[in-house]
Amino acid sequence: MIDRKIEEQLCAALRRQAAVALIGPRQVGKTTLALKLGETLPSVYLDLESPQDIAKLSDPELFFERHRDKLVILDEIHRSPELFRVLRGVIDRSRRAGRRTGLFLILGSASIDMLRQSGESLAGRIAYIDMAPIAATEIGAGRTAQERLWLRGGFPDSFLADSDRASLALRQDFIRTYLERDVPQFGPRIPAETLRRLWTMLAHNQGQLLNASRLATSLEVSVPTVNRYIDLLVDLLLVRRLEPQHVNIGKRLVKTPKLYIRDSGLVHALLRLETQNDLAGHPVNGASWEGFVIETLITASQDTPASFYRTRAGAEVDLVLEPGHTGERWVVEIKRGLNPKLTKGLRNSLADLRPARAFVVYSGQETYPLAENIEAIGLSALAELIQNQA
Repeated sequence: MIDRKIEEQLCAALRRQAAVALIGPRQVGKTTLALKLGETLPSVYLDLESPQDIAKLSDPELFFERHRDKLVILDEIHRSPELFRVLRGVIDRSRRAGRRTGLFLILGSASIDMLRQSGESLAGRIAYIDMAPIAATEIGAGRTAQERLWLRGGFPDSFLADSDRASLALRQDFIRTYLERDVPQFGPRIPAETLRRLWTMLAHNQGQLLNASRLATSLEVSVPTVNRYIDLLVDLLLVRRLEPQHVNIGKRLVKTPKLYIRDSGLVHALLRLETQNDLAGHPVNGASWEGFVIETLITASQDTPASFYRTRAGAEVDLVLEPGHTGERWVVEIKRGLNPKLTKGLRNSLADLRPARAFVVYSGQETYPLAENIEAIGLSALAELIQNQA
């Protein structure tokens, strides 16, 4: 089992709030982490996809009262959104009685409906934590492990599989399950094949500016329909919409977001890339690495503001971060390979943005200066640096 760094953040949230929602895609490790936590203190676990566990909640207030001195773990909460109103009453009664009991750990895949339900019912009583797949900072140092994580992605079963072939099969099963079983739970009926085609198109165009009109033409649907499908994939934490940096510098800026499939392993599964050799020979190689680095660094920053920067004149930088909410601007350029070079676009971006720190992330492990105030750095080292700021 891989120790997840989010565990400390989760424990701190449970000490602070009566309810904590741990949100993330299916199979990301939410249940494993919750059960591990449940071994350290009195707890009761309910899977709301299990008829037997649902039957225990025929009178939920009575059930929660009986277990008021325990951590109650409610898995797949989106199956029973009506429980949010019940939780509010239980938490408020505990507070009035002066008890810090009735703690709830709520697990579920993200959705607009779920967040709205909990937000309305549990405002001021709940903390939200997004759980991402395994990050580079969680697997130990070394290029081999990092390359494996990039190829297979960070879903635990996929990363820990016995072979690349077994890992790919697991990810393909994951995609099929999401399309046929999970996505219909969160919105209007979407044809599974249409959504698969869109997801595959996004994989081919990893890290490109969103062109909803072109996607709509290819899928033979309307632009609003494409945007609705993309919104759903974003809400499910499967796709990241990276917004452009907005700064008042008197230059024409690109205002269209970039789209990234958040887990690199899913990119490769959608494109049927099984091995490092398959990936090395595919046009998505560089864009996949870029997305992998961006997701790793945003996760390390604990979702502090992140964007990219591009002007019509060609100034460009892949990632702009504000780690630790300090107001400092850090810029990151991403290069695949062991000999990173400075580009004119990066130099122009530095002149525009005037960041506190600037980095070029590359495939190696050493850190060294590329130019004045610009460092070449390995991914794990920069992620650790950002994590220490967050």
